[in-house]
Amino acid sequence: MSLLPVSTALQRLLDKAAPTTATETIALHDANGRVLATDLAAGLTQPPFDASAMDGYALRAEDAVSIGTELIVIGESAAGRSFAGTVGAGEAVRIFTGAPVPSGADTVLIQEDAERLNGNRIRTGFVSLKGRHIRPRGQDFAEGEVVLNAGTRLDYTTLTVAAAMNHAAVSVYRKPLVAILATGDELVTPGAPRGPDQIVASNTYGIATLARDCGADILDLGIVPDDRAAITAAIGRAIAAHADVLVTLGGASVGDHDLVQSTLIAAGMELDFWRIAMRPGKPLMVGNLGPMQVLGLPGNPVSTLVCGLLFMEPLLSALARQPQPNRATTALTAMALPANDQRQDHLRARLSRDSEGQLWVESFGKQDSSMMKIFAHSDCLIVRRPHAPELPAGAPCPILLLRPFRDG
Repeated sequence: MSLLPVSTALQRLLDKAAPTTATETIALHDANGRVLATDLAAGLTQPPFDASAMDGYALRAEDAVSIGTELIVIGESAAGRSFAGTVGAGEAVRIFTGAPVPSGADTVLIQEDAERLNGNRIRTGFVSLKGRHIRPRGQDFAEGEVVLNAGTRLDYTTLTVAAAMNHAAVSVYRKPLVAILATGDELVTPGAPRGPDQIVASNTYGIATLARDCGADILDLGIVPDDRAAITAAIGRAIAAHADVLVTLGGASVGDHDLVQSTLIAAGMELDFWRIAMRPGKPLMVGNLGPMQVLGLPGNPVSTLVCGLLFMEPLLSALARQPQPNRATTALTAMALPANDQRQDHLRARLSRDSEGQLWVESFGKQDSSMMKIFAHSDCLIVRRPHAPELPAGAPCPILLLRPFRDG
């Protein structure tokens, strides 16, 4: 099987991604980052009454057509404590921001434009036109009005609106379930005793975090040895849990100890493709086991995370009905980059910004796919397309941001 270009492999993966249709109703305070499954209509009218937008005095505009008019203050209207009477000719009501405008009043004179006199009287210092500083009933939304449409990703702004519309719970799409399976006789969990030939398994933590950031739930299948029966049992747990995606870490190649691919095929997986024209991460595997998509990631930590970023993140975003992430931008390279071969390169690099605001990128010298320390210190990946020509220093080059870049 020939090496697939990255773009072709990603498109084939996404072509089989069926966005979730299952829904659930959850409390509003748990709904951040979730996607609405139905239109959300207002359960009330907001504001529910004509409300004052300022502190001042509610009065009739026809009683204040000239500066210097004197009015008698007959009461007060505050938020939560409205004035029950009616404003008549020559009268005013002290009013505060958000308070109901009393019957009979049709304008608000702000307090800076009113002079307090003895005997509960004021003198106007400004001509206040009808409707001034009044928020009319229903100005924001009316009861029954659809304010948020199905497919909206909820965040701090939309959750505030949902609460204001009197919704304590919302119907959202279910999160996709991602089962993560790490394989290898050499692996132990962090903190566990290690044999002389064993290493600490770290990939699960990064992949699980990335999957959660994409709006997924995680089923951690743990670490299983290089044993067909153990791998088969773990696959069975993913199937029984109705996982949407099975992500395997390591063992997807075809060496004597790489048993994941052959065990999955024996379990019924339809292999779509494996081996991608990219570096790091060539031994990526994609297939389907019934309705469950299978994504086999390489075992080297950097390869795992690069493939997770390029393939798992778009897949899970599609399944979760989340917006596709856009990490791509450009920067000027701080050094000359050599011509590339037939595989798409992803070079770990750091960013800086000059005094004019221009982004500059500098790759780390060592790019071995087992080295995580420089990945943790990287801001981005420099993308070198297949057969890209030599790039001189100062030339623009495409990059993928690993996280939002902030100077300093």
